[in-house]
Amino acid sequence: MPISFHCENCKKKIKAPDEAGGKWGSCPYCGHRCYIPLPKSPDEEELRLAPIDELEESRIEEMMRETHHLTQHILHESRLPDEEASVSGAATDEREVIKNVILYLRQVADGELTAAERTFRVLKPAKKTSLRILAAMARAERPEPELSDIPENVLQGLIRDLSSKLS
Repeated sequence: MPISFHCENCKKKIKAPDEAGGKWGSCPYCGHRCYIPLPKSPDEEELRLAPIDELEESRIEEMMRETHHLTQHILHESRLPDEEASVSGAATDEREVIKNVILYLRQVADGELTAAERTFRVLKPAKKTSLRILAAMARAERPEPELSDIPENVLQGLIRDLSSKLS
């Protein structure tokens, strides 16, 4: 009994001899290269297929995005959870200075000079910490993720410019 199947490309029904099962052949209608399925054996049980649950798929996709986001957040953490309890106000201030340095560099790179000037005024009182952070950023092999789209030489120039403004 010949094998009957549909072409994946033109969807027309095709028949092939039993001995062609498991091989490749060309569709006589459109020429598409098709896989010829193996003939069904008499003792073979039919598989029960179920449609994809779109709601479940979207939930899984959302959880994967959240997992990726959390993983990225954890990878960028610089302290262990135990150390977090002993963090002083100075460390919190330092994190704030880092955020403001990155914000300033991003604003200048994007041409938001008025906003950058306001951020600079926030950075000026933390001059010593800002300069130390800028020096570390200048030495870093990879830029901060928020600044990774800025060309290396431009970013280095912005770092030098901010350092000289703070000095």
